[in-house]
Amino acid sequence: MKKIANLEQIPANGCFVAELDGKKIALHNVDGKIYASDTQCTHMGGPLCKGKILQGKYVQCPWHGATFDLETGEVMSGPTKKPIKVYKVKVEKNEVLIEE
Repeated sequence: MKKIANLEQIPANGCFVAELDGKKIALHNVDGKIYASDTQCTHMGGPLCKGKILQGKYVQCPWHGATFDLETGEVMSGPTKKPIKVYKVKVEKNEVLIEE
C-alpha cells in the first residue's frame, strides 16, 4: 500500500483529489470512512468529487446523474454501464494509504 494523503486533507463529508504516481484519485470522506475512486465519471468525464453522496456509500455524478458504489465501483444507475475504478483504503495514524 502507498501513502496518498494525510487524513486532515480530506474534508469531513467532502472530497479531495490526490495524485499518486501521476494518476489523480478522488478521496471521499463519508461520515469518517474514506473511499478512493477514479476522479471522473465513465459516462462523459464529470467530476465525481463535485457529486452528491447518497445513502452513505454511493457517489452521483453532478453532470448526468450516473451513480456508483464507492466500495465496488459498480454502476447503480445510468446513463453509463461502465464501472469506475475503486481502491482499497487503509488509514494508519494520520496517513491514508491505498492499494493500487
